[in-house]
Amino acid sequence: MVSRQEIERRYAVLREAMETQGVDAVVVCGTEYTGFEGAVTYLSGFVIVHRYAYVLFPREGEPSIVFPAEARYVGEHATSWIDDQVFAERPGEWLGERLAGKRVGVYGLDYVMTVRDVDALRGKADVIPFDVEFDLARAVKSDEEVESVRDSVRINTQGFHLFAEAYAPGKSAAEVLAPAEEYFVAEGCGRLTMNMVLVGAEFAIARSDTLLGEFCIPSLEIAGPGGHWVEVSRALGTPNAEVGRMLEAYEEYFEAARTALRPGATAHDAHRAVSKGFTDHGYHLGHVTGHSIGMTMIEHPKIGEGIETELKENMVFSMHPHVIAENGHDCLYMQDTWLVTADGGEPLAGLPMRIYS
Repeated sequence: MVSRQEIERRYAVLREAMETQGVDAVVVCGTEYTGFEGAVTYLSGFVIVHRYAYVLFPREGEPSIVFPAEARYVGEHATSWIDDQVFAERPGEWLGERLAGKRVGVYGLDYVMTVRDVDALRGKADVIPFDVEFDLARAVKSDEEVESVRDSVRINTQGFHLFAEAYAPGKSAAEVLAPAEEYFVAEGCGRLTMNMVLVGAEFAIARSDTLLGEFCIPSLEIAGPGGHWVEVSRALGTPNAEVGRMLEAYEEYFEAARTALRPGATAHDAHRAVSKGFTDHGYHLGHVTGHSIGMTMIEHPKIGEGIETELKENMVFSMHPHVIAENGHDCLYMQDTWLVTADGGEPLAGLPMRIYS
């Protein structure tokens, strides 16, 4: 349960961002696509199970949560702490009537909001993207949120150990992942899990027809009962010589992140520091080095080239350099959730940086 103090804190930091950008209201969009429902949860407590929902958050006054009337059930409506719950035949038209003539920031304008709702809203209001501003407003986690993050990490880390215990060459990915998924659901993750394995350098759903070999790279991503996503995993089995060399660069990244993920550094600085070991070994990174993570799986800022966002204490980052060999097949991809502290980066899972046998 989110405290009233925490709710008011979230509202305050968002209104500060709205004031800076000169918007009268923000529409926050969420969809059932895994990892993209969290912005609505962050502002309302509501978890989308089916279709989509919006939160209308004015600079002054109380927010509303808007559901499409064509699908009356999109989740447990009573879980939202927002009293004004609207079931609209055309949510975009309803929003347009409420926001006519106003300057409106939209989180999810490019990726989440339905086309018909974007068109209807733009016909009435001055609409601008608000993704970066919203993410930066929630990037610094409260102590209450950090506790939720730590709980998610605890669950994810135990899930990795269960995966590792079940793993053996020749088993199917579904068979190996099943004990971890059962545990995730029992611990309160519900449907907020997105767990895969890498086959070569590509991600694959853990199906029964995906057979694991002598070397296995799981990708384990979950959100615990508090709704905060985390990513924790390690490679398993016997690597070939090429992947063994990649591990040396991974060890260098892991140590560099302890000092690079510190208040005052920029995301660009952190990227350069943690990627140096890979570039020095002649490798290219095939996936984003890292990114802010919270109640949405991927948030801004990313840890990447040219991102000048300054890191602050209590920011949380998922770090997972994806190094791919020249042959396009051999790779290494291991995940950690890091907390920015006054003393530098803290890897929350406490797992040694190694390949597990």
